[in-house]
Amino acid sequence: MSVSDAELAARMEGLPPELPHVPHRPFDPGVDSTDAARRFFEVMDQRRTVREFSPEPVPRETIEWVVRAGGTAPSGAHKQPWRFVCVSNPALKKKIRIAAEEEEREFYARRASREWLEDLAPLGTDSNKPFLEIAPWLIIVFQMVKTDDGGLVYYRQESVGIAVGMLLAAAHHAGLVTLTHTPSPMNFLQKVLGRPDYERAFVVIPVGYPAQSCTVPDLHRKPLDEIMVVDPGE
Repeated sequence: MSVSDAELAARMEGLPPELPHVPHRPFDPGVDSTDAARRFFEVMDQRRTVREFSPEPVPRETIEWVVRAGGTAPSGAHKQPWRFVCVSNPALKKKIRIAAEEEEREFYARRASREWLEDLAPLGTDSNKPFLEIAPWLIIVFQMVKTDDGGLVYYRQESVGIAVGMLLAAAHHAGLVTLTHTPSPMNFLQKVLGRPDYERAFVVIPVGYPAQSCTVPDLHRKPLDEIMVVDPGE
């Protein structure tokens, strides 16, 4: 059943006023849009997930700017339902590693399907996660199921996922490497980090410089014609 204009007007009556608007400041890359997009791709195409980190320190200020970049992501009703918990304390990182590896042992021994294990095997992953202690920083991204003052949030998973992507791009742009680690379940992070019950762990991101001996699997990304569809159905 369609909604009449009168019904819509009645529903909208009494809502808060629209925010004042300010002039938009468009970003000028200094080159034409195609060249700018190509250059960004060429930078991002060098991004790789790594598991071999250097213990070389990364300044807190660098991490702050990376997190700021993640926080520029769009979100449902601009509720910004994310919290970036940044950990550099060695004792705290050790606690996280111990708890994460306990969950990972359960995953590899009981929770993962045979097919899942077969898909992971070529990547050489297992339940041992030394990078959780070696990387100078862990950024644990939490999704908020309500605001700090108890308000509703919308499209929280989509919003936080976009924010994580932007954070990863910012870290790469800063010359850092990252890994997206998702031990399952991740409830232990809420307890270890003393987070409120309305924050739910979304992903653990070790951040740092690659070890000098770092290697990565010889993987290849799908070509454009396998990931892009234009005007389907015509």
